[in-house]
Amino acid sequence: MEGGMTASTNVLCERRDRIALVTFNRPEKLNALDGATRRRFLEVMDELRGDSTIRVVVVTGAGPKAFVAGADIGEFEGRTPIDQFRAMKAPTIFECIDAFPKPVIAMLNGFALGGGCELALACDIRIASDRARLGQPEINLGIIPGGGGTQRLPRLVGYGTAAKLLFSGEIIGAEEALRIGLVDEVVPGDGLEERVMALAGAIAEKSPVTLQLMKEALRASVRTSLDDGLRQETTLFGMAFSSEDKVEGVAAFLGKRKPDFKGR
Repeated sequence: MEGGMTASTNVLCERRDRIALVTFNRPEKLNALDGATRRRFLEVMDELRGDSTIRVVVVTGAGPKAFVAGADIGEFEGRTPIDQFRAMKAPTIFECIDAFPKPVIAMLNGFALGGGCELALACDIRIASDRARLGQPEINLGIIPGGGGTQRLPRLVGYGTAAKLLFSGEIIGAEEALRIGLVDEVVPGDGLEERVMALAGAIAEKSPVTLQLMKEALRASVRTSLDDGLRQETTLFGMAFSSEDKVEGVAAFLGKRKPDFKGR
């Protein structure tokens, strides 16, 4: 992935300085997640994980209609329980995003349903177009979410609100998603990419070391007790003092200049 755009049948990865824009590229299927797409996405994210020049990842969908409209339902027909168990065996794309050490922003340009909503839930930040629509309609197929919807959704929006969405299969608009805390910001559709890239660019200027420590601390906040989380924060705070970026950050502050973080 030496600069520019890296393409496969299912996924695009475009480098924009310190930002990687990863695009699900099946617009004719509303970017539905089939097996090949999932595998390619894992490959791309594995490459980006080890690339020190990339500090922030933005995930979106190709075309004007969908972020990811869910799983490719055609693959469900005739699938046995053991087939599905193998398909969902770790690492899944949801676990990959959740455990990714760098900030991941979901740029929700359209439908984010089922697995698409779960994919957005696994990201750190969700910015939505005012045309986006979100939901977990699995119940309409006689199944339940399998990518974290029953676990991450209530942690974001609360048990009752999550239960209402999950039990009814309701699909909601961007403004309602913002009201309940499912997305973090809503912008006009024609300004979505500009806003997301501005945010990603601002984050990419920060210390990569500190961003990784910050993400680890944030993850602890929704996985542990308050006491355990505070202990984790204290440990990570101490670790930050061992980095060259901390030295640079303090020196830049005292020298009244912009820091030049190297990720060390």
